[in-house]
Amino acid sequence: MPIVETRNLTKDYMHGRMTVPALRGVDLTIKAGEFTAVVGPSGSGKTTLLNLIGCLDRPTGGQILMDGKDISGYSPTELADLRRHKLGFIFQTYNLIPVLTTYENVELPLLLLGVKSNGEIKDKVMSALAEVGLAGLETRRPMDLSGGQQQRVAIARALVKEPRLILADEPTANLDSENSEAILSLMQELNRKMDTTFLFSTHDPLVMKFARRLVTMRDGKVVEDERR
Repeated sequence: MPIVETRNLTKDYMHGRMTVPALRGVDLTIKAGEFTAVVGPSGSGKTTLLNLIGCLDRPTGGQILMDGKDISGYSPTELADLRRHKLGFIFQTYNLIPVLTTYENVELPLLLLGVKSNGEIKDKVMSALAEVGLAGLETRRPMDLSGGQQQRVAIARALVKEPRLILADEPTANLDSENSEAILSLMQELNRKMDTTFLFSTHDPLVMKFARRLVTMRDGKVVEDERR
């Protein structure tokens, strides 16, 4: 069964009195273990698609199925529950909480899930930090980390709750080429070793090079779907 499936998905935005279509009937299936990049020019609808799959916005029409269940009509509370339990997010601006340490930023999703055991939390956080190469930096705050290190913290934060799917919106946009390649190699290794499913939205040719599937969008539609 697919992790996520969209069926004839549409999304319209209002601009004054005008209706602006962002998605025009998108059909897409993401299966466990995929490493997929959604690509296309600005305004093609790729970020809108990720936001809908990530339960951060609601579609105008069509269906989104997660693990076979149609979530299109879920309440805000039900969508928040899905985000907490099944989805991880990696953003181009990292979105770390500046007053928290590296450890505390990664710990936060477990606290939101209601994990009570301090021992279990510590084991999971330290394991996630080790996986992304940040062991020994637990007490540093974001301002004391490089851009590449901050993105590693964001990856650890996404991984720590073992989500079904990680959504990464332009994850290399604020990194230089060396750090971009290191971050993508890390995510590729996590995908292979842990079977973590990744779905990217990107303009970056380097992300496209690493991806094993390219879904190309234009004018709110999927125009090409290439597996490698």
